[in-house]
Amino acid sequence: MPLTDLLKAKINHGFDHLDVDGDGFLGEQDHVLMGKRAAEALGHAPGSPQEQRIVDAYLRIWHDLHLPHVPGGGTTISREQFLTSTGSLSDDPGAARSTIGALAEAFLAVADVDADGSLSPAEFLVFQRGHFPGLSEAEAAEAFEHLDTDGDGRLTAEEFTRACVEFWSSTDPSAPGNWWMGRVG
Repeated sequence: MPLTDLLKAKINHGFDHLDVDGDGFLGEQDHVLMGKRAAEALGHAPGSPQEQRIVDAYLRIWHDLHLPHVPGGGTTISREQFLTSTGSLSDDPGAARSTIGALAEAFLAVADVDADGSLSPAEFLVFQRGHFPGLSEAEAAEAFEHLDTDGDGRLTAEEFTRACVEFWSSTDPSAPGNWWMGRVG
């Protein structure tokens, strides 16, 4: 099925933030930089064991989830390759849940600072700002309201994972996960 304009916009928006070094490709260095940025947003000192733990989590994401899907044994993925491979998940909900769901679980392990299995609005804000530095507090709060589908003021592991999966694979314009990175477009 052809990609919808909404899904293309979400994937391209996501790529813009994941390509931390701005070279037009997603690779290991981007994941190191994302890990460092997330650690800094969480208040961890550069070079600290806490920062290294987060960087290692991002490197696992790269090595376990992304790198095996890089064509031809390459070491990076271009925007077009990322758009094509990620966009294909809209046709395969099982694959979307297994790949993006695993990514969301890895993200949750980093974001859930107090290790209670859910995210407060403050934890969500810090985590999202580590990924998407331009996201304002108001935008993060608006996104959180859409993602907190049961309205209890916390993102459960299920809500967090569903939001991540929906962002990267849903063509439904009313899916709460469309708000994963704040307002797109």
